[in-house]
Amino acid sequence: MITATQNTPEPDYGKWNQRLNRSWSSADYARVGVTLQITGENLAEAADFVPGSRILDVAAGNGNASLAVARRFCRVTSTDYVPALLEKGRRRAEAEDLDIEFQVADAQKLDYADASFDGVISTFGVMFAPDQEAAASELIRVCRPGGKIALSSWTPPGFVGRLCKTIGSHMSASPGFRAPANWGRPDWIEEHFGVAAKSISIVKSSYNFRYISPQHYLDFFRTYYGLCRKAFEKVGPDGEKLLADDILSLVDEFNIAVDGTVCMPSEYSQVVIVKA
Repeated sequence: MITATQNTPEPDYGKWNQRLNRSWSSADYARVGVTLQITGENLAEAADFVPGSRILDVAAGNGNASLAVARRFCRVTSTDYVPALLEKGRRRAEAEDLDIEFQVADAQKLDYADASFDGVISTFGVMFAPDQEAAASELIRVCRPGGKIALSSWTPPGFVGRLCKTIGSHMSASPGFRAPANWGRPDWIEEHFGVAAKSISIVKSSYNFRYISPQHYLDFFRTYYGLCRKAFEKVGPDGEKLLADDILSLVDEFNIAVDGTVCMPSEYSQVVIVKA
């Protein structure tokens, strides 16, 4: 007898990873990333890394957390698998005269020795790795005992969690797909990090997306947010209006501004794990 589980194809994470890489590389995410700088600063404060600590920023994008931690005199290695984003981070570091090492690396297979960092940090980055179990295991592996793993991740009911779900509803999911916003769920964090943790602190926070108008938000994300840009390309001319209308409807649901502009609070989880 063949069960449904036996019929389920194994996820091809390598192929999926390549496709995601092309999505992130297709636009200039740094234009979005810089607007989130305050979340990197807040996470750096919550992590409270000791000055001089060796810190790895995983899926760093254009370096928000890298810069925040380097400003606190830590020795930072900033990594991402999109070289263009690392270059944007490097230019920011040079502008501020911050000493940060930039290296291309995949969150799911980090090329660093066990326990080689005093701390690991990621803001809205590692959560998008397709092989979530592998990525979580790698964060634990490269962090030394007694070190800290600090994460900021969008939650499922928050705006970005809902945006990802909305975009996904217009596209067919890859086999084995797991929502990136899982990383914002306390039960998921406990399941994947609890066995290796001395303590876990999870604080729900919120970031306000501010744009000139709902249409400005849509145009900005469609242009600079690779996953959104690729979604519009994939749905084609017939699906563009339906996707745009659904996104604008979501903006209207979350927008608290009353003057025609956009102010959308988006919930996220700020997590600090002390490794056992």
